[in-house]
Amino acid sequence: MSPLFGHEPAVAAFRGALDAGRLHHAWLITGTQGIGKSLFARKAALRVMAQGQGAVARPGLDVPEEHQAARLMAAGSHPDFAQLERLPKESGTDLARSITIAQVRGLQRLFATTSTYSPWRTVVIDAADDLEPGGANALLKSLEEPPPSTVFLLVSHAPERLLPTIRSRCRVLRLGRLGPDHMEAALRQAIPDATPREIETLASVSGGAPGRAVAMRGLDVDGLDQAMRKIVTTGDPTNQHRSALSQSLAGKSAQQRYEAFLERAPAFIGAAARERRGRALADAIRLWEQASELATLAVRQSLDQQATVFEMGTLLAALAPAAAEA
Repeated sequence: MSPLFGHEPAVAAFRGALDAGRLHHAWLITGTQGIGKSLFARKAALRVMAQGQGAVARPGLDVPEEHQAARLMAAGSHPDFAQLERLPKESGTDLARSITIAQVRGLQRLFATTSTYSPWRTVVIDAADDLEPGGANALLKSLEEPPPSTVFLLVSHAPERLLPTIRSRCRVLRLGRLGPDHMEAALRQAIPDATPREIETLASVSGGAPGRAVAMRGLDVDGLDQAMRKIVTTGDPTNQHRSALSQSLAGKSAQQRYEAFLERAPAFIGAAARERRGRALADAIRLWEQASELATLAVRQSLDQQATVFEMGTLLAALAPAAAEA
């Protein structure tokens, strides 16, 4: 299993509870996407099972690769572990929209038997945000009456969208964005063939989230930034630049780069806001709020890509010096 970089406070809190024999039955692991929540959950689950078999002479959540629990988990065959996630559709090219109630009910097979190698059974739900309503209610029943010696680890990018009753039964561990040193180390581990310049660029545009940085690789994020900078610098009075950008990000083939743009544009406006004062600052904050809302709606409601990029470009153009002075 890959190493976990950063998140020392969360690791210490989990290990403290585990070592003291006060392990809560449900943990909600939150934070922005791409910071390592899924990896944290899997490593925590493995540590619980391995430590249940005896002392583990490794720091943090690490378990030696040769440990029986590690080998079984790597092979996807540990009988005391289950992970729920969206399954591939029959076409095999896309994932299902939700984690279904049938998947959650399927956990009863794990709970109906005694654990095999460790006193503990562990369940990772990645992500709890993807649970369909029936699945969320089925999970709630297990959290309300937890099976003996079972630990649930729920990954969530947006915990505010979960049922309040699910949140209330979990101990929350919030993972923060990685600092520069941890970010560089994580990227060197994930993409060892990347050049120092590429790592520097990816780290600068991904907001302390290595998973996001890896996803952005090969999407010419520099090109997106240059296009946005041109719109802001000129104000794009003829719509030429925003039209060209919106056309380049239209269509299914541009989906990943379009999604990267939706992440970058609000951050780009936010960075500009930090350099302003007075009324100009207030105007930039308003534009950032509008851009953030547009990016969220674009994903949630599957808005037209070309129209969305053009509208975002209009917000960027409003940052232009002439527009700010108007």
